[in-house]
Amino acid sequence: MSLRPVLETRKSTPTLEGAGVKLHRAFGFQDPSELDPFLLFDDFRNENPLDYQAGFPWHPHRGIETITYVLAGTVDHSDSLGNSGTLGAGDVQWMTAGSGILHQEMPTGNPAGQMHGFQLWGNLPSAQKMTAPRYQDVQSKDIPEITDDDGTIVRVIVGEFWGKTGPVDGIAADPQYLDIQIPAGVKKTFRIDTYRRAFAYVFEGQAAFADASQPTGVLLEKEFSGQEVNIRDMSGDRTLVRFGSGDEITVQAGAEGVRFLLISGAPIAEPVAWHGPIVMNTRSELEQAFRELRNGTFIRPAH
Repeated sequence: MSLRPVLETRKSTPTLEGAGVKLHRAFGFQDPSELDPFLLFDDFRNENPLDYQAGFPWHPHRGIETITYVLAGTVDHSDSLGNSGTLGAGDVQWMTAGSGILHQEMPTGNPAGQMHGFQLWGNLPSAQKMTAPRYQDVQSKDIPEITDDDGTIVRVIVGEFWGKTGPVDGIAADPQYLDIQIPAGVKKTFRIDTYRRAFAYVFEGQAAFADASQPTGVLLEKEFSGQEVNIRDMSGDRTLVRFGSGDEITVQAGAEGVRFLLISGAPIAEPVAWHGPIVMNTRSELEQAFRELRNGTFIRPAH
């Protein structure tokens, strides 16, 4: 076994999306090879309905898959193919946009006004970019949840883990998507396939992602008052942790415990031509997609 090193920890960035939804972006619209096959990850979490109720009105996608995981509130969705539905707390939707779809996602808070969810974009390889769109809507009750002897809880959304298989299947990147809670002070090791790119996203509590005997964090160089200094960085709320290669990661939970998503997938390693919600392999394919949007031929007829 080889421990995956932490290549980087960084806070997600406040961003406006859709019709003015306030969210935090962990990565996206930067170097698409960094976390290939994943392109973008957003954390939309608000307690003020004015920050999210305008939602994400009608917009297109082509060449990607979008994965929406709701923790609080609901998301109503509908599309140009006539599909519609509602995602509730704990539910997951995996949408394969394929050759093209127009859809909208409109969030509603819970009785306390809270809305919380995540959206991940996964790339499609060139051979699957123009496949027929499809949905996989999964209710919370159908997602396997495992509790280990030390109190660690893992929800297996996609992939196999600890003898359980997540309900979402047939995904191009063959990903593993886990929602993990570790109690205070517990040190835990998780296996990850060597050939996958992997990241964690911490959204509750704190932890050190390294082979540390105490939760003292990862040693990083930071600039402080114009000087480079070494500090211990405890990965806390809204923190992305990007891992290098290896077979496993070790997590030391802090005094409040920690909850994070652990996501990995097989790199596609193909050229990326990307503009907004359209991700293709070449600039000419990208231009064709926007030309079809303008002339009304973007949505392909079902076969």
